[in-house]
Amino acid sequence: MSGLNCVESCLNCNLRSGSFFCDLSQASIEAFNKIKHAAVFPEHAVVLVEGQNPCGVFELCQGRAKLSTTSRDGKTLIVRIAEAGEILGLHAVVTGGRYELTVETMQPCQLNYVGREDMLRFLAGHADAALHATQHLARDCSDAYGVARTIGLSHSVSERFARFLLETAADGEVSNGTVRVRLAMTHEEISQLVGTSRETITRLLSEFRKNAMAELKGSMLIIHNHPALKNMVGA
Repeated sequence: MSGLNCVESCLNCNLRSGSFFCDLSQASIEAFNKIKHAAVFPEHAVVLVEGQNPCGVFELCQGRAKLSTTSRDGKTLIVRIAEAGEILGLHAVVTGGRYELTVETMQPCQLNYVGREDMLRFLAGHADAALHATQHLARDCSDAYGVARTIGLSHSVSERFARFLLETAADGEVSNGTVRVRLAMTHEEISQLVGTSRETITRLLSEFRKNAMAELKGSMLIIHNHPALKNMVGA
């Protein structure tokens, strides 16, 4: 239904890379393969829920997922977008606390599930996996600092939005000074990532298009004036 080919075994997986949690020794991979359960999730599937007790972790093998937190009055902030190779729910599993974020798929995804006790035993018995887990937690902490810095120290919403566009365009294709990159996010999701309202994002996109700085055509983000955006964020 999703068109996603589920890779059942870690032993002959062709997705592994240096950025993957599973870029481990052969002995660790064999041990991890015995305790994980592979599954394909559809788009907009809620994988983890903020505030729930930790039952285990999910390794994101294919696809993208958004990690968000919600205030008591229902306002949602997307902390970041998780990419393939990341472990989700690791902090709660290691500390025994509740899940701090809600995880929702943004497209069909393959996730490998490992129960909490199995994951803790695995980390205790495999030093390279424990090191990778530590690096993941440190990266998550650094990302959280970045979110706080961006939202807390930016002088305006337009500055935060310009920063978001620049970060998104970093992986884009450049042609004659114009940057193009696919952005499969709704205005609502962008607003939750920037920390504002959907209406504000729609207004800013209109202003940026009129000023020939950037525009969004369907799922294609086009940056026309990269230097102007950099000036907005003081880069």
